[in-house]
Formats: sequence, C-alpha cells, structure tokens
Amino acid sequence: MIGTIIVALFIIVAIAAPFLAPHDPTAVDARAILAAPSSEHWLGTDNLGRDILSRLIHGARWTLGTAFLASALIVTIGVTVGLVAGYVGGLLDDILMRVVDILLAFPSLVLALAIVGMLGPSLMNVMLGMVAVWWVDYARVIRGLTVGMREREFVTAARCAGAPAPRIIARHLLPNVVPSVIVLATLELGSLMLAISALSFLGLGAQPPTPEWGTMLNDGRAFFQRAPQLMIYPGLAITLAVIGSNLVGDGLRDVLDPRMKR
Repeated sequence: MIGTIIVALFIIVAIAAPFLAPHDPTAVDARAILAAPSSEHWLGTDNLGRDILSRLIHGARWTLGTAFLASALIVTIGVTVGLVAGYVGGLLDDILMRVVDILLAFPSLVLALAIVGMLGPSLMNVMLGMVAVWWVDYARVIRGLTVGMREREFVTAARCAGAPAPRIIARHLLPNVVPSVIVLATLELGSLMLAISALSFLGLGAQPPTPEWGTMLNDGRAFFQRAPQLMIYPGLAITLAVIGSNLVGDGLRDVLDPRMKR
C-alpha cells in the first residue's frame, strides 16, 4: 500500500504538472541565481535562476513517462517472443533463445550505452536503447512458463478442437502468464528509471533545458559544494520513485504468486 501511494502520487504529479508547478521550469531569472528557499521559490533556484520545484514536478513527466513507455514496449516484445518461442519450439525456439543468450552475455546498461552512443544523445534514443536490450529477461521467463504449459490439458483440448496457434497463444497461454509479467514489470520499473536517469546524468539522455531528473543531477554536479540541493532534490525524487515501484512489485508478487500465500 505504501508503494502504491508513492507511485500514485508521482503519477498524479506528472499528469497535473502544468497546474501544480508554480513557475515555468525552463524560465531563466538572472536576478535569482542559486536563490535560497523563499515564498516565491519554495525549494530555491538553480544556477540559471530556474525554479527547482517546478523542474522537479515537470521532471516526473519525463522520467516516469519514459520509464513507463519503455516498460510497455519491453513487455510487449519480451512476452511476444517468449510465447512464440515456448509454444512453437523447434528451430524457431533455438534461434530466438540464441539471440537472447547473446544479448544476456553483455551487461544491459553497457549495451544500452553503446546503442545510445551510436544513435546520438536524446531521451528518445535512450528509450530505444533500453528497449533493445531489456526485453530479453522477459522473453526467457515467459518462454519457460510457456514450455511448462503447452502440454497441459487445456492447451491440448484447444488444439484438438482445431484452434489455431495464434488463438491458443492469445486466449489460453497469455492469460496464464500475465500475473508473472505484471510482477516482473513492476520490479523492473525501478531499474529502468535508474538506468534512464544514469544515461541522462552522463549526458546521453534528455538535453538541457529539459527538466529530467538525471539531467538535473548532471546540471547540479558542478555546484555540489556551493549548492548541494541541486543534486539532493532530484536524487531524492529518483530514490522515492524507485522505492515505490519496488514496494509495489514486492506486494504484487505476494498477492499473485500462490507460493507466497499461506
């Protein structure tokens, strides 16, 4: 419940950012550079006089939005590959699983870093790089579940009734792997947010003046001794979002996994 509340609050903030932010997150005020917290700027301003609170609020849109969109694409690709490989088997299964093995041989973040480096720095390219390497974990898990179910009685009955393979996969196998997919996706969401913020911190993600949390960390790095809050605030936002998603994942695992029930 605590994780759900944290994630829900961040989602509400991201959706209502234009109404909640007291200032334009990209507006520069040369008269208020590194200003202390005040009634006008509740969390102070950064090195360009931009309101930190407004940038944090709008940053939720960029960081969470990119993570959720990347997660949706990763789940779609991973589940599709896993279901097809597990049900069809044979040569297709061997080819798909060898591709998965090759991608798993490299650290995911390093491979994503190489892809973004070739495509060029942007938040869109970061998302594409994450999707290109992150789906393999889902594919392997779903493939294992599918192999264990394809000889079950309900699948055999559907096959004997003349149901085509796409219908069996969509109507009989997919609903049985959805709980595992939900748990894995929520647990991996925190890792995705950390990876996206890390690549932005390295200068490969969102580019200034975009108020993305990883970019805000990078912008405040040069002023850490003079104004540590420039890194503390976005760091806390990332930490809370990751903790919330991890708590939701743990809770869903306890609810959806029969082995966790007493």
